[in-house]
Amino acid sequence: MSEPVPYPVLSDDEPVRQFNELDASLTYSYSNYLNWLFPERVELIAGKIFKMSPALSSFHQVITGKIYRRLGNFLEKQSCKVFISPFDVRFPKESKDDNEIFTILQPDICVICDKSKLDARGCIGAPDLVIEILSPGNTKMELLNKYKVYEEFGVKEYWVVSQSDQSILIYTLNEMGKFQPSKIFTLSEKITSTVLPGFELALDDVFEDL
Repeated sequence: MSEPVPYPVLSDDEPVRQFNELDASLTYSYSNYLNWLFPERVELIAGKIFKMSPALSSFHQVITGKIYRRLGNFLEKQSCKVFISPFDVRFPKESKDDNEIFTILQPDICVICDKSKLDARGCIGAPDLVIEILSPGNTKMELLNKYKVYEEFGVKEYWVVSQSDQSILIYTLNEMGKFQPSKIFTLSEKITSTVLPGFELALDDVFEDL
């Protein structure tokens, strides 16, 4: 992704209180993002605004909760930590200055093993594991853009969970820095993680209430 040209940063006394005050044609940074006080949830990819779904389905929340709890139980006494959306992950290219960060995502679930990446505002840098649960509101462009971000910034493992197919596809970063897809895991199967040795997840448990 090419380096975006930053839009002038809003001053602290100029908060944006309505989503429709934003101009989708402009490029925004994390500094701008911090001044947005409207209730709508948004993400930034290369400085462009992506509006998130206003409310997640009950099935989406059930699936997210089950995976999150199982990861949380597994990591309870380990150094890696699991986080659930809303949780900001900033992806800096060179500088970690707020004015020069243009991509901020809120993965459904992420696992971070390097504690130096955590601060009071979330995570700065790529998580080790990212999990996104697909919903009818996801667009192909949104999924493609997120895939590119996670690959470019070095997320070691990326799970795509499909409610409709009751399946999970795992992308693992190879030695060339490119995602290598697994086979599609379906009901009656279990998955493991290269990032979290010893962790096991049964798909029947994840999708049993659908």
